[in-house]
Amino acid sequence: MVYFHFRPFSTLLEVQVFLFVAFLIMYLISLSGNIFILLIIWIHPSLHTPMYFFLANLAALEICYSSTIAPLTLASVLCPEGSIISLPGCGTQMFFFIFLGSADCVLLAIMAYDQFVAICHPLRYTLIMSWRLCAQLSLGSLVLAFIFALQLTVLIFQLPFCRSKEISLFYCDTLPVMRVACADTRVQEATVFVVSITVLTIPFLLISLSYAFIVAAILKISSSEGRHKAFSTCSSHLTVVLLQYGCGSLVYLCPSSSYSPERAQIVPVVYTFITLC
Repeated sequence: MVYFHFRPFSTLLEVQVFLFVAFLIMYLISLSGNIFILLIIWIHPSLHTPMYFFLANLAALEICYSSTIAPLTLASVLCPEGSIISLPGCGTQMFFFIFLGSADCVLLAIMAYDQFVAICHPLRYTLIMSWRLCAQLSLGSLVLAFIFALQLTVLIFQLPFCRSKEISLFYCDTLPVMRVACADTRVQEATVFVVSITVLTIPFLLISLSYAFIVAAILKISSSEGRHKAFSTCSSHLTVVLLQYGCGSLVYLCPSSSYSPERAQIVPVVYTFITLC
């Protein structure tokens, strides 16, 4: 059988222990924080609104997303020599990584649209953001992400892998796995690029358009307190958007010829651990 080895962050024991503790703390903060969000929204009926419905969906996605990457990463950081994964295991991790990550990006765009309606059309908010529409948008993001993940995973793992090799990352991502294949990967690379544009660029443009209207509406508010409240409502969402889409663009929208294993090792830490906190 073909096995993949994850590239270690460092061979120094002190660095390995430090990274293990840091990643473990971030993972536990993410896990407990998102579970807390789900419980609070479920317990309080006053939070059963479209905005908190999408927030609960995002929290559930983040729990699954972090649990797809973090446990195996923690094991590989603490014991680099034993950090191996089989070909089916690598394909499974890649599928869930693409599926949950794509759904996350699409859901962030949906949340931006929800805030646009809430701030720019407050009187029509309940009419526009009906529970039926919220359910359709949430389900649509999952279906779209599932199609992308299945398509990419099947396409990449049709490639021949001649022998066990080291992956230049701490999880099974598309570009590092394609680089250890024993065949021409131009079709796969082009497909990954097209899917990345669809998942990253289009939602980000929709988010930017939503925030352009939101900022214009906020600037029309006469009281400084009202403007501050409106901006603070959007700040946390906007921070996650910039980190998620910025780091994702550095990895997936750059030409494959400029791919850097060192950059690919560091940048994903931001959107797999830091943004989750």
